[in-house]
Amino acid sequence: MIGYVTLGTNDLARAGAFYDALLAELNAKRVMDMEGFIAWGNSPTGAMLSVIRPYDKNAASGGNGTMVALVADSRETVDRVYKKAIELGAKDEGPAGPRSESYYAGYFRDLDGNKLNVFYSAA
Repeated sequence: MIGYVTLGTNDLARAGAFYDALLAELNAKRVMDMEGFIAWGNSPTGAMLSVIRPYDKNAASGGNGTMVALVADSRETVDRVYKKAIELGAKDEGPAGPRSESYYAGYFRDLDGNKLNVFYSAA
């Protein structure tokens, strides 16, 4: 159902380096790289996460209440990806850990203030 999600950035090169390193932890790689737009995915036909310079040329900012959730294959992967995000300069929004019996997640904001989480659900 979802083709791709875009996150605004004020520095495409910096965001590209952040997501290259972070999404490699989820075995994703760049599948599109164009002027002002970069997208990552696990396959060219699956859902993608992308960063983009805003079309209206105004400053990018994280949307209040907006969040992108990245699925992981285990709790260990959640821990690894969350740790990598923080190492890369992301801001903690809730450390990796259990949120319920079957839901495990870590929350962070990227270098432009966009909120993400990485999660594993055993349900």
